[in-house]
Amino acid sequence: MLRAAGAEVVSFDPLRDEELPEGTSGLVIGGGFPEMYGAELSANEPLRKAVAALAASGAPVAAECAGLLYLARSLDGTPMCGVLDADARMSERLTLGYRDAVAVSDSVLAPAGARLRGHEFHRTVVEPGAGALAAWGLRQPERRVEGFVQDGVHASYVHTHWAGSPEVAARFVEHCGVRHRGGEHRR
Repeated sequence: MLRAAGAEVVSFDPLRDEELPEGTSGLVIGGGFPEMYGAELSANEPLRKAVAALAASGAPVAAECAGLLYLARSLDGTPMCGVLDADARMSERLTLGYRDAVAVSDSVLAPAGARLRGHEFHRTVVEPGAGALAAWGLRQPERRVEGFVQDGVHASYVHTHWAGSPEVAARFVEHCGVRHRGGEHRR
């Protein structure tokens, strides 16, 4: 969907690569298993600093679930990127379910009021659970707001279904400043 919206998608390995790919103008950090890789992610300090610098520049950063944890100050006391004024910890409680999410704040993914479908699946807790500008308002299993919208960052536990709302990818790419010119794509 990002390619269809005009982006050049470049993969990198946050466990091994010490720099973001050259020319990176936006970053999507998906889910994963932080309980298995937290120490390795923390050990890659050069990349953590590069991610923090990209976010501080105002570039669009979309982070879901483990991506949210990676952007926090810490995970179980282990340093993460420090982009968000929040700390994460593993928990015995499983949070699992489909979500109807309403964007609380304008962000690089959605304008305030937009409705998206997604799911949550995690055994972690982020404190606080939402930033000064929350990402989503959820109605189930209980009414709550969650996630963080901060400059160009949109970080949340909710894995949204972009295929159900293709305008999300287009909005993200637009915020990256990507333009399609005569068959040539730029990041």
